[in-house]
Amino acid sequence: MFKRKIEIAVVSDVHLGTNACHAKKLLNYLNSIEPKKLILNGDIVDTWQFNKQHFPKQHLKVIKKIMDMATNGIEVIYITGNHDELLRKFSGTTMGNISIVDKKVLEIDGKQAWFFHGDVFDASIKNLNWLAKLGGYGYRMLFLINRSFNSLLLKLGKEKYSMSEKIKKSPYHGRKFIKNFEKVISNLAIENGYDYVICGHIHHPKMELKENRSGQTLYLNSGDWIESFTALEYQFKRWKLYHYNKDKLAPFFVDEEVKELQVKDLIAAITIFKQKKYSNQ
Repeated sequence: MFKRKIEIAVVSDVHLGTNACHAKKLLNYLNSIEPKKLILNGDIVDTWQFNKQHFPKQHLKVIKKIMDMATNGIEVIYITGNHDELLRKFSGTTMGNISIVDKKVLEIDGKQAWFFHGDVFDASIKNLNWLAKLGGYGYRMLFLINRSFNSLLLKLGKEKYSMSEKIKKSPYHGRKFIKNFEKVISNLAIENGYDYVICGHIHHPKMELKENRSGQTLYLNSGDWIESFTALEYQFKRWKLYHYNKDKLAPFFVDEEVKELQVKDLIAAITIFKQKKYSNQ
């Protein structure tokens, strides 16, 4: 299988453990790349709606794939988000090539890059956590309704319709929030001298140069794997916003060795990972 070699890949807002997650597409993408660093920028596993009775094989395969990448020498940086906030109690922990952090600053080809999920700038999550969780539940219900609605549209020969995208573009709701989100983050990045600011959280992929009187920064948002199916890639001293539906040269299929993955195989993979870790110490 051909794999594209890149320096950095950034993925966020996967929401493993929910019906809205498109784990197979993400797995296909991960199978198509060979990065030096894989940055998981928050909301990878959705602990808000975690249900042990709903964690399909494809979701387990994504976890195993990430662990395999770490075992094979790829540095995996897991940045915590609001939906996987339970991991914040383990911030600063390192296991082999996997580290868990709340934010990360990297020097990339002489430039400073600031990575974080983005929820700390969402006042509703910071101050009214219960309201944010209720909103998150409603957002997932919207996706389930939208999926059923689109199935009906396809049967009728109509084009798909995105309810969430309609809300995001509403001048009184999503659009205003996204604009303010980008402005606050970009201004803070400029104030602190960061050349790049990389986040997720709002499920709105974007790459745009932001400027104010104090300077400029490149704002980057990795999007999500619920609707956008996007990631950020860095190679040859430049960033690219990767769109799964547009940029794939050919379909990438799941590795043969993980096609029949069971829970016991995942446990075995974790055991092997730990053995390699301690044998190298």
